Amino acid sequence: VGGGGTYCRISHASVSTKTPMTFGLFVPSRYVTNITEKSDNKTNVPVIFWLSGLTCDDTNFAQKAGARAFLAGEKEGVAIVMPDTSPRGDNSVPNVDSYDLGIGAGFYVNATKAPYSTHYHMYNYVTIELPNLLKEHFSIGKDNLRSITGHSMGGHGALTIAIKDPSNWVSVSAFSPICNPTNCPWGKKAFENYFGSVEIGKAHDATALLSERSTPIAEFDDILIDQGDADNFLTEKQLLPENLVEAAGRCGQ
Repeated sequence: VGGGGTYCRISHASVSTKTPMTFGLFVPSRYVTNITEKSDNKTNVPVIFWLSGLTCDDTNFAQKAGARAFLAGEKEGVAIVMPDTSPRGDNSVPNVDSYDLGIGAGFYVNATKAPYSTHYHMYNYVTIELPNLLKEHFSIGKDNLRSITGHSMGGHGALTIAIKDPSNWVSVSAFSPICNPTNCPWGKKAFENYFGSVEIGKAHDATALLSERSTPIAEFDDILIDQGDADNFLTEKQLLPENLVEAAGRCGQ
């Protein structure tokens, strides 16, 4: 990388999705031996998980924001991991001719409804398999030294993953996230197809999860969200940040 550090793409067989999976990884130069050398005494590297949005794969963030993000990661000594948004790369992975369902639109959940239930287990992939792989092979994110963020569908994933299990994340933030998917067209379509029910999707809805609370999440002083007011998807009621703000206010978050 021009400003220092190393960016690579790593492919592996996933036990979560039962497919090949590829993720992007940026490692600051001070920790580059963590990925280039075999050693039992590697330094623990803090990491930010970036979750991308609809239609994206593991390369979008690196291509569009990598120049600035990797420079910041190099300066601060923080790795950045960029997983794919869904299983792909295997003919058995179901897909439809639609940008908001199937490949590129895994919504970071474990699907329970056929035909998606076999491969679409992105929640387990992001919360269990990928963190364990990074820790075991590269000493990245050990001792829960990791944060999570994302954009749009990825912002939804970041918020719900952190809210559901806050002890595993140092911080959470999001850019233009889908804040209340059980009340927007994107989320309803995804949950009906992946779960067979929008109601079941409330377990993966940041607004619904905060609405169940009477107290703030102690692990997070702040949950930061950046939302542009000229965003077409905001006016089309796909994102609904106002509902999340209201739920956060009720529980004191």
